[in-house]
Amino acid sequence: MRRVAIVGAGAIGSSWAALYLARGFDVIATDPARSAEPNLRHYIDTAWQGLAVLGLSSKASPEHLDFTRDLRQAVSDADFIQESAPDRGELKIRLFAEMDAAAPPDSIIASSSSLLTMTSMQSACRHPERCVIGHPFNPPHIIPLVEVVGGAKTSPETIQQMLAFYASIGKKPIHLRKEIAGYAAGRMQAALYREIAYLIEQGVLDVADADAAVCWGPGLRWGVMGPNLLFLLGAGQGGVHHLMEHLDGPMTACWKQLGNPELTPKLKRTIIDGVLREIGNRSVEQLGRERDELLLGLLRLRARYSKASATSTKAAGARRKKR
Repeated sequence: MRRVAIVGAGAIGSSWAALYLARGFDVIATDPARSAEPNLRHYIDTAWQGLAVLGLSSKASPEHLDFTRDLRQAVSDADFIQESAPDRGELKIRLFAEMDAAAPPDSIIASSSSLLTMTSMQSACRHPERCVIGHPFNPPHIIPLVEVVGGAKTSPETIQQMLAFYASIGKKPIHLRKEIAGYAAGRMQAALYREIAYLIEQGVLDVADADAAVCWGPGLRWGVMGPNLLFLLGAGQGGVHHLMEHLDGPMTACWKQLGNPELTPKLKRTIIDGVLREIGNRSVEQLGRERDELLLGLLRLRARYSKASATSTKAAGARRKKR
C-alpha cells in the first residue's frame, strides 16, 4: 500500500491524513465541503510537530497531499481507503457503494465509523469482502488504538491484512470477533461515563472531582497497563486465581449497585456548568494542546520502555544461547 485515499476530511479524516503522510504515504483526500481543503491543510500543519516527536518516515512530507472534491477521482487509484464521513446509515450505504464501484478491485475500504455496523454499510457493495471497520480513537494521529471488525461478508483475509497494516504504521489494532453496537472500547468508555453521570446526579461528586478521580487514579494506571493486569498486580502472591475469587465477591456485589441515570435537563445543566468551571479561561484549542502534549510525553516514555525491554530480552536470550 502506497497511495491512501481519505474520504471525509473532518477532524477524524484530517487526523488520519496527517498520520499517513507522516508514515510516508501519498495521500489524496476528498470532501464536498467548501472549506474542507484549507481546514485539512491547517490541521496537518498543526499536527506535524507532534508527529515529528513520535518519529517521521524518511519519506514523510505534507507535500504528498492532494485534494479533490471528486470522490471517484480520489479512490480510483488508491491502494487503501480510510472513510471518515458522518455516521448516518443511508449516507454510509450509498457512499460505500460508490467507493466500491470506483476503487481498484484489490484495494481495501475501511470505515472510521464509531456507531454503524459494517454489515449494514457493505450491503449495497459488489465487493463487500474488502470492506472493514477500522475505528480509531481521537485523535488517530496520536492515539494508537484501532478497533478492526468485519461485517457478515468481510473476508478473513481482509481482516488479517488490516491488522497487519495498522500495526506496520505504529497503531495498536485489536480484533473484535463479533459486531456489537458501539464496538468494544467505546462501550467501556460509555460504561464508565454512565457511572460518572450517576455519581454527579446523586451529589457524590461534582464534575471536577469526577474528572480528578479518573485521571489521577485508575486512568493514570490505565495509561500504563490494562485493568486485567492491574488487578493481577493488586492480587499479590495469589495471582490470577486469587483475583478471580476476589472478583466473585466484592466486585460482583459492586456491579449490582452501579447506577443507571437518566440524562435529564437538570443533569445536563449540572455537567455543562461543571465543565465550564473546570475549563476556566482556557480555550478548547488550548485544552486540546494540553491533552496532546501529555499524550505525546506518555507515548515517548512507553516507546523508550518498550525498546529497553526488547533489548534486555534479546540480551538475555543471547546469554542463554552461550551457555
